[in-house]
Amino acid sequence: MVRDKLLIFDTSLRDGEQSPGCSMNVKEKLLLARKLQLLGVDIIEAGFPVASPGDAEAVRLIASEIEGPIIAAFARCTEKDIRAAWKALSRSSRPRIHTCLSTSDIHLTFDLKIGREEALRKAAEMVAYAHSLCADVEFSPQDATRSDPSYLCDVLQAVVEAGATTLNIC
Repeated sequence: MVRDKLLIFDTSLRDGEQSPGCSMNVKEKLLLARKLQLLGVDIIEAGFPVASPGDAEAVRLIASEIEGPIIAAFARCTEKDIRAAWKALSRSSRPRIHTCLSTSDIHLTFDLKIGREEALRKAAEMVAYAHSLCADVEFSPQDATRSDPSYLCDVLQAVVEAGATTLNIC
């Protein structure tokens, strides 16, 4: 089904906070989430719950209090990250777990120290795990533009088959 609607995905509460001088406390994050809700943002990525207790608490509050937008939490493709994301999101009426795993050979070799087959298997298994907790699962292949196009397509196909509902190719 093709949609004729542009969806606005805001990641200020996660990526934006990584900018120098842009750190926010829980109260400030909730205030910004309320402003994003008023602006009509469709998807709010509320944070990275496994990163810190403060981030987990902010996602928990936003998920509990913000109605309307999809509330996403970021998680690397690990059970620990995905569990933390779901724990923080579970009170949301529209939760999304946003999973991520590198797909470029340079990241696989030097950062993750795994091969393509292991990465493909891990991506599919962790998306399936996230989908067992939450119906809405996003997958982002990190460093996608430096990934082998054929391999990238294989990973994307595998995660869709495992339950990913959104692909974010950045």
